Amino acid sequence: MKQIIQSFKSGETILEEIPVPQVSRGSVLIKTSRSLVSLGTERMLVEFGKANLVQKARQQPDKVKQVLDKIKTDGLAPTLEAVFNKLGQPLPLGYCNVGKVIAVGEGVTEFSVGDRVASNGAHAEYVNIPKNLVASIPDNVTDEEAAFTVIGAIGLQGIRLCEPTFGETIVVIGLGLIGLLTAELLVANGCRVIGVDFDTAKTEIARKKGVLVVNPAAGDDVIKSVIDITNGIGADGVIITASAKTNDIISQAAQMSRKRGRVILVGVIGLNLSRAEFYEKELSFQVSCSYGPGRYDELYEHGGIDYPIGFVRWTEKRNFETILQSISTGKLDVKSLITERVALESYKEIYDNISNKGSIASILEYPEESNASNTVVLHQGNFNAGGAGIGIIGAGNFTSMTMLPALKTANASIVSIASASGLSGTIMAKKYNIAKSTTDYNEILRDPAVNLVMITTRHNQHARMVTAALKAGKHVFVEKPLALTGEELEGIVAAYDGTKTLTVGFNRRFSPHIQKIKKLVGNSPMNVIATMNAGSLPANLWVHDMKVGGGRIIGEACHFIDLITFLTGSKVKAVVMNAMGTNPQDNTDNASILLKYENGSTGVINYFANGSKSYSKERVEVYSQERIAIMDNFRVTEGFGFKGFSKLKTGLDKGHKDQFKLLIDRVKSGGDSLIPFDEILNTTRASFGAIESLKTGAWVSIT
Repeated sequence: MKQIIQSFKSGETILEEIPVPQVSRGSVLIKTSRSLVSLGTERMLVEFGKANLVQKARQQPDKVKQVLDKIKTDGLAPTLEAVFNKLGQPLPLGYCNVGKVIAVGEGVTEFSVGDRVASNGAHAEYVNIPKNLVASIPDNVTDEEAAFTVIGAIGLQGIRLCEPTFGETIVVIGLGLIGLLTAELLVANGCRVIGVDFDTAKTEIARKKGVLVVNPAAGDDVIKSVIDITNGIGADGVIITASAKTNDIISQAAQMSRKRGRVILVGVIGLNLSRAEFYEKELSFQVSCSYGPGRYDELYEHGGIDYPIGFVRWTEKRNFETILQSISTGKLDVKSLITERVALESYKEIYDNISNKGSIASILEYPEESNASNTVVLHQGNFNAGGAGIGIIGAGNFTSMTMLPALKTANASIVSIASASGLSGTIMAKKYNIAKSTTDYNEILRDPAVNLVMITTRHNQHARMVTAALKAGKHVFVEKPLALTGEELEGIVAAYDGTKTLTVGFNRRFSPHIQKIKKLVGNSPMNVIATMNAGSLPANLWVHDMKVGGGRIIGEACHFIDLITFLTGSKVKAVVMNAMGTNPQDNTDNASILLKYENGSTGVINYFANGSKSYSKERVEVYSQERIAIMDNFRVTEGFGFKGFSKLKTGLDKGHKDQFKLLIDRVKSGGDSLIPFDEILNTTRASFGAIESLKTGAWVSIT
C-alpha cells in the first residue's frame, strides 16, 4: 500500500510503499476512500522539515536543552548520532481519514466489516485505528463530507471549553479551515460570531455562513471593530484558531474581551501574555487539546476504556459523532469548503506548494483497488536456509538507534524486519539494506532463510514471541525483559530444549568496562553497588503499565541483576526490595534492591528516577579483597588497590556492539548461548522476587 510521509531531515514529502498493517486487538482495519489535508497543521510540519538545523533548534528550545544534558552524560558523538537518527525517522502525515472497515480486531463489538467510518488515520491506503478513535458515518453523509470529522472535532473542543451560551458574542481569530468550522458551529449554537482574518476569500466564505467579519488587510481595526459591534461591552469569548509566531494576537484577544471574558487557544501563537491585560479584566485563558477528553490517554485511546458518559459527557469519539451528526442534519455545511480534489498519486500538487497554497480544504481520493500485501520486498537477497539470516521483530527506537547500527558494524545478514504499522520497518529496511519489510511477524518465523529471530517489541509481547520462535526452530535474541510473569517464564522453559540459543539483551556484561572489572576481581566474594540514575518518565507511558511494560524494576533493573550476577560469578539466592514513599505498591521506579548470592556475595541496586539528568546515568562500585573498582557511565573505570591498573577510559560503551558481534559469531559457528540459560532464568525470577518482596515486606527466596 501507499502512504504519505514527511522527512524531518530533508523536508521532502514522499509517497512510500509499505506493507498493510495487521488489525490489532481493540482496533479496526480500514481501507481508505478519502482523506482531508489539514493545510495549517501539515504546512507547519513541512516547513519544519525544510528548515536547517539552526532553525529547527530555535523552534524547539526544550529539545536543545535535552541535547545539551545528554552531551554532558553520554558525550558528543553518541548524542549527535541519536539526534540525526531521530531526524531521519519520517512522520506519517494526515489525521482526517474516511473508509470502510475490512477487518475487526479482538474485543471490538461496535463495528462490522463493511461499515463506513471516519477516524484520525493517516494519509494511507489502509489504516489500523483503535475503536475509540473511530466513528460510524450516517448514510446521508458522503465520504468527502465525513473527511471533515476529526478537524471539525478540534474546533468543537475549543467551543466546548469556551462554554458559549445562546446570544453571546464570540470572536474567532483566524478563518482557516478550523476557524471556519468553529465559526459555523458557533452560529448554529445561537451565538453572534465575529471572524477575523487577513484573507478576503476566507472572510467572504465566513460572511456567507452568517459571520460578521473583520479584515485588518481592508483597513479594519480589530479591537475597535469588536468593541463597536458589542456596543462597548467587548466579546464574551475569543477562540484563537490562527497560526502565527507573533504575541500580538493574544494581546488583541485580551483587549477585545469583556470583563471576565474567556480566551481559548486552539491554534499556535506567541504566548508572551501581558499580566495587566488579563489581570484588570479577570480574564480566563485555556489551551484546547486536540479532539477532546481522551486525547493522549493511553488507556482511552489504545486500551479502549471509555470515560463514563455521566462524568465525561464529551470525549473525542463523542465529538467525532457530533460533527457527523451536524453534517447529517445540515447544521454544518462542509462541501462549500472543498477547494480541490486530488488523486493520491498526484499528492505533490498539494504538498509541493503548500506554503503558498490558498486552498482551504484539499481532499485526497484513493483508488478502489490497491496492493494489500503485508510484506514488501525491497530486494532479492542471497540468503541460505540454516545460515545466519536474521529476522527482526520490532522497529522502535532501540532497534533504529542501537541494534541496527551495531548489527551493521558486525556485518550481519538481515532478511526481514517486522513492525506494527509497516512504516518504521520499511524506512529501516531501506537504510540498512534489509530485503523485506512486513507487518506479520509470523512471516519471519516461517521463513527458512531466517535462523536468528531478534525481538524488540513492547515487553508484554516478549514471552509469547520468544516461545513461538523457539517452537519454530530459531535461535532467539530478545531485548530485556524475557517475561513479565512466572507463567510466561514457565512457557519459555517448556519451549526451550537447548538445540537453539536463547539470548536476552543484558548487554552491560559485554561492555569493556565490566569485562575489565571481571578480569580484575575474579570470582571471589564481593560487594557490588549499582546505581541507576534512571530519570523520571511520564506517568502514562506504557512502561509503567504492569501488564504492558511490567514496570521499571522488571523492565530495566533486571539489567543490573544480570550485571552483578556476571561480576560475582554466582546466582541470586534471595532478594528484598524497599521503595520510596509511605505506601509503595508493586509499581515503583524509586527503589533499593538487596541481593544475596549463593557464593556469599552481596549486591545492592539503587534504581532512582528522582535524580538530576545532568549527573551520570549509571555507576557501579565493586569492593573485594581490599580493592575497589568504580565504573562511571560506561566511559571511565578507575581501580584502587590493583597492581598495574588505575584507569580505563573509552567513549560511551554499554556493550551492545560486542554483544551482537559475539551473538552472530555464535549463530554461525555454533555453541552455547552467550548467557547461560540458568542465569537468565535466575535473573528474571529475581526481578519477580523484588516485586513480591515489595508487596510482602520480606525476603523472597529465588529457587
